[in-house]
Amino acid sequence: MKKKASKSVSKISSVYDHLKIEKKWQADWKKSGIYKTKEGGKKPKAYVLDMFPYPSGSGLHVGHPKGYIATDVFARFKRMSGFNVLHPMGWDAFGLPAEEFALKNKIHPSIAVKTNVKCYKDQLSILGFCYDWDREVNTTDPEYYKWTQWAFLQMHKKGLTYESHEPINWCPSCKTGLANEDLDNGKCERCGSIVEKKPIRQWVIGITKYADRLLSDLDALDWPNSIKESQKNWIGRSEGSELTFEIKGGESVSVFTTRPDTIFGVTYLVLAPEHHLIEKIKPRIENWDKVQSFIKDVAKKTQIERTAEGKEKTGVHLSGISAVNPANGEKVPVWIADYVLADYGTGAVMAVPAHDERDFVFAKKYNLPIMAVIGSEHVSDEKAYTGGGTLINSGKFNGKDSESVIKEITKFCNGKLVVRYKLRDWVFSRQRYWGEPIPLVHCASCGVVPVPEKELPLKLPNVKFYEPTGTGESPLAAIDKWVNTKCPQCKGPAKRETNTMPQWAGSCWYYLRYMDPKNKKMLVDPKKEKYWSPVDVYVGGTEHATRHLIYARFWHKFLYDIGVVSQSEPFTQLRNQGLIMGPDGQKMSKRFGNVVNPDDIVKLYGADSLRVYEMFMGPFEQAISWSTDNMLGSRRFIERVWRLKQKISKDSVKKDTEQLLHKTIKKVGQDIQGFSHNTAISSMMILLNALESEASVDKKTYETLLLILAPFTPHITDDLWSQLGHKKSIHLEVWPTYDESKLISDSFKIMIQVNGKIRGSLETNNPEEAFVIKAAKEKPEIKKYLDGNEIIKEIYVKNKLVNFVVKG
Repeated sequence: MKKKASKSVSKISSVYDHLKIEKKWQADWKKSGIYKTKEGGKKPKAYVLDMFPYPSGSGLHVGHPKGYIATDVFARFKRMSGFNVLHPMGWDAFGLPAEEFALKNKIHPSIAVKTNVKCYKDQLSILGFCYDWDREVNTTDPEYYKWTQWAFLQMHKKGLTYESHEPINWCPSCKTGLANEDLDNGKCERCGSIVEKKPIRQWVIGITKYADRLLSDLDALDWPNSIKESQKNWIGRSEGSELTFEIKGGESVSVFTTRPDTIFGVTYLVLAPEHHLIEKIKPRIENWDKVQSFIKDVAKKTQIERTAEGKEKTGVHLSGISAVNPANGEKVPVWIADYVLADYGTGAVMAVPAHDERDFVFAKKYNLPIMAVIGSEHVSDEKAYTGGGTLINSGKFNGKDSESVIKEITKFCNGKLVVRYKLRDWVFSRQRYWGEPIPLVHCASCGVVPVPEKELPLKLPNVKFYEPTGTGESPLAAIDKWVNTKCPQCKGPAKRETNTMPQWAGSCWYYLRYMDPKNKKMLVDPKKEKYWSPVDVYVGGTEHATRHLIYARFWHKFLYDIGVVSQSEPFTQLRNQGLIMGPDGQKMSKRFGNVVNPDDIVKLYGADSLRVYEMFMGPFEQAISWSTDNMLGSRRFIERVWRLKQKISKDSVKKDTEQLLHKTIKKVGQDIQGFSHNTAISSMMILLNALESEASVDKKTYETLLLILAPFTPHITDDLWSQLGHKKSIHLEVWPTYDESKLISDSFKIMIQVNGKIRGSLETNNPEEAFVIKAAKEKPEIKKYLDGNEIIKEIYVKNKLVNFVVKG
């Protein structure tokens, strides 16, 4: 059954044929190559970058282009402002999403990616973006991932990678290991399954060695504070002390604490249920059956369930096991509890219930001793005191200030001052097929040996079956022909590494490859890198705050250390776009049935109308719901610009309109640079209203309107520019300048109030407060309200109003 056209669509003018015009200019831009980036030159550079998309099978919805439109507006503005612009696009196509889509549709991931990329590229192309497609990159291209593998080998040479068998996050559904950054409240970010802890052989990158630099360098970045705070909290730097508690039987446990001043108040020690010591002391644990049962129960809980505020903490006493407090030699019982995690700190906690909320609740629950060691006035049976003060019950430290003795107590206990992080080293292995092969070889004689750089790229073998095994081995392990090889060192039999890299690997450095995409000899030419680095404006979603943006900064800093890049940070300015929600206020998703296809919108209203609408919806960072009916306002705005051409004559516009024109030039330029697109469009709408009220509009004024509108509506402005007789594209023209002298009006009206009520007005061109107040007092209609009354307060709102507050 044929759908009826919506009421708003039926109101669209047929005079402006958007389909014909947009198709014409897109073809013209492609043929002329006007967006092709030029190398070097004397112009200042502007590197404007989008977070490149993962090309999913479902294609784009209208929420996706919001950031792309914003960067396109910015890139066009910078080009017109005399900058040499690099504005590229590519595809982040390795990883679980592509592989799962391929499995679901029973096709090979390489075919799925190729199909999806074409779909995305077609959709992006109809929106009129000024990408230099000659620089397109794809993370699944062997000529691209050759350099991902090369960078990994450099990290391996520097000792930054290591093989581990420690328990990691394991997704039972995706059947692969995950980094902490891939979790969302203890669940797999990709599929939502509850993640388990499972010991698996994997490769890990020592990102924690860069933790201090990742923290300190944030301050110099022009990034949203919320993103910087997210990174600071994720890295989680803590200064404290590492202290050792001896365990009866010859073992010992290290604890990390930020409060060594409270060590005399330790009344028990707590281990994580997964702590490696438990297996060693197992024969001496008198209630092992109970302990073992507890460990199994805890294994079923997520990390969030174990550590959430307000969640009841549970534990079991290790009967027969005690620890020795290094401060006073006293024995304390040892427990295991669900609120202590093996991979945070040392996996052990010295419990001071008098001065730690969590320890206090646990001690109360299990009737454990509570010993106050800071100021008797703080002692309470109802809650812990977590502040500082004068030490008590602390031996030779009694009477001293708790904060002043941290170093002294640490030394007294034979401990050491250390820095710890919440950030964990990066679990870099995935037990899946669709990812970059890790270029290492396992040799019985030589150990782990790097694949020679001259043999890169180590290509992913083309296989028919690539389903995950769930055994801890990648599907690559079953491909004998690929796995079995010769050791690069001894030439004896060896086996290739069968784990693949995570999706994040290829997206860590893609912005560098755009600078030099065809280079076969190196990752990026040093001269090109030095010219284009760093990225000036980077736009993407807030969901990447503690994953991509941390990984990319780390990867970049490593490349900086080995001399590949000239800057220590990759992205100078970061902007985050707010989500465009579905018409029902929910996130757009097939699951909710609220997806709006941009192809349909472009067909009905035009790409220029879509661009204007998405930039005019509200502040760039703000989430907002989609409304197809509201598209009509953007379309009408464009039609009015089209019709205004009919008013062109030799007569100049009125002086007030000319002043407004210059104010608008300044305002739009500032707003584009500040990503305040909605107010830029609003100011152009005000200008258009003024021009429509004129009897006629001179050609120069109309051309200026087109120039400032061009970054937002590239198709219609280029078409109108051509109609005015110009041979060169409007997008190669110079951004108009404004005349400072024409920004100031000859006069303005100031409303005069007495006790909040308007009693008159003042026309003046002098904004000075003293002059305005004096002139207002002298107005006859105002004097009658002031004479004989005491003026309590004089309020002046510059260029707007004066209010006299009088008594009587």
